[in-house]
Amino acid sequence: MEHAEYGTWLATAVDEARAGLAEGGIPIGAALYGADGTLLGRGHNRRVQDGDPSTHAETAAFRAAGRQRSYRGTTMVTTLSPCWYCSGLVRQFGISRVVIGEAATFHGGHDWLAEHGVEIVLLDDAECETLMDDFIKSNPELWSEDIGD
Repeated sequence: MEHAEYGTWLATAVDEARAGLAEGGIPIGAALYGADGTLLGRGHNRRVQDGDPSTHAETAAFRAAGRQRSYRGTTMVTTLSPCWYCSGLVRQFGISRVVIGEAATFHGGHDWLAEHGVEIVLLDDAECETLMDDFIKSNPELWSEDIGD
């Protein structure tokens, strides 16, 4: 895979993050891609909108993808390093690769995923970081709730 393709895939996740922010939610987006590059599902954090603490961006994208025979070879693309909950989802279902927009505002479980054989691609995307920085500054209590502080 080339980083140019990862950037295109990340744009899908960023669009989802912006949609979540426009709905009054937390601006984290994700997309699940098949081994052949087909978009299987996309989604954004909907904890606030749905009142459901389990609706993280990665879980929303995973659910939107529907049942797959196998998740080997798939790639989860997310605007932010996945939390422990979402990292567990990646491990549980054998998702092969995680492409991360940024991990500066939140360093989730991606080191643990790498230690367990998941390929990690960290893009250090400035747009993703600015989106989260701005949100965290404007909504510190909501952000603390989201990350379980």
